[in-house]
Amino acid sequence: MAWIIIGAIVAVLGSVTVAQSPANTDPAPLSARNPAPDGAMAAAEILRQHGVTVTESDSLATTTSLLAGKPGATVLLYDRNGYLDSAQLHSLLQSAARVVVVAPGLRTLTGLSREIHNAGVVPNGTSTLEAGCGQADPLAAGRVSSKGALLYTGAEVTCYRPSSNDGGMYAASADGRLVVLGSTALLSNDLLQVEGNAALALRTLGPTPDLVWYLPGLGDVPNDAGPPTLNELAPPWVGFLGLWLAVLALLAVLWRGRRLGPLVFEPLPVVVKAVETAEGRARLYQDSRAVSQAADNLRAGTLTRLAKHFRLGPESGAHAVLDAVSRKVNRPAQELRMLLLDHRPRTESELVQWAQSIEKLEQEATAA
Repeated sequence: MAWIIIGAIVAVLGSVTVAQSPANTDPAPLSARNPAPDGAMAAAEILRQHGVTVTESDSLATTTSLLAGKPGATVLLYDRNGYLDSAQLHSLLQSAARVVVVAPGLRTLTGLSREIHNAGVVPNGTSTLEAGCGQADPLAAGRVSSKGALLYTGAEVTCYRPSSNDGGMYAASADGRLVVLGSTALLSNDLLQVEGNAALALRTLGPTPDLVWYLPGLGDVPNDAGPPTLNELAPPWVGFLGLWLAVLALLAVLWRGRRLGPLVFEPLPVVVKAVETAEGRARLYQDSRAVSQAADNLRAGTLTRLAKHFRLGPESGAHAVLDAVSRKVNRPAQELRMLLLDHRPRTESELVQWAQSIEKLEQEATAA
């Protein structure tokens, strides 16, 4: 007898382990096999306990096949990536007795209904909302979580409005075949037990004995669907605007082209003094910190003036000028060469000291 009891316990533990193994779970948000906080395993299990047959699907073909055998079934649709196009969504709505779509984007919502439109999100600071309508399911559920939920407007039935001027978090068509829930938190494992979330989720998904839990996948993307071209994205008036801009550009070319022509050189009626030119160039050198260029100009000017003073002629080189200066001031030519030719100031202070030295040398060489 003891071995039978131990065997039964081992069998039960093994079954629980297999049921909770990663192979039987799905990490996708709002999946009926996802036990994580963003999953919806708890809602699916509670629906099963209340007699609702929950069948999971991850493709449109599987969902259509299931609906063919269960014409009165409800479909829970959560297409967070917008895989389905308008034709697929219209076909799904026609095949199911009732479609409950959770947090649909613009593409999904437009494919399901032309009357219901996105109306923004619940304002920050609003964590719960009251039903605020006469619809049976929201009225029975009462207050629900609303943080970060989407709002919708244009439906025959709109509940859970943040204010009278806003859309609602719950929207339904007049015949009740399409219900829009603006929050995934209502079905999530994390917040299902908060406020009236569970009541609203179970009453919305459980009115029929069969529920197809459909999360579209990449396999549902139409084969001919590709990224829209620029012509498809652009509004119709862009073509006319482009032609109009081309005409304006041509007129601008003609207008400006008439004013352009060959440059005409005319003498200016002013005389710029040499000292002003020298001071202006010196300021430019100072602003750009061109120490080397300024030193080269000072060196060239000094050699030119000394060659002119000693009447050496234009063909004489720097060494000839230095030899003449050496004889005049009675200093070695090598020392003068180091001072005037080889010395290269690197900073502005060195440049000033060097300029004073060569100026003093020029004064000594040209003194009578």
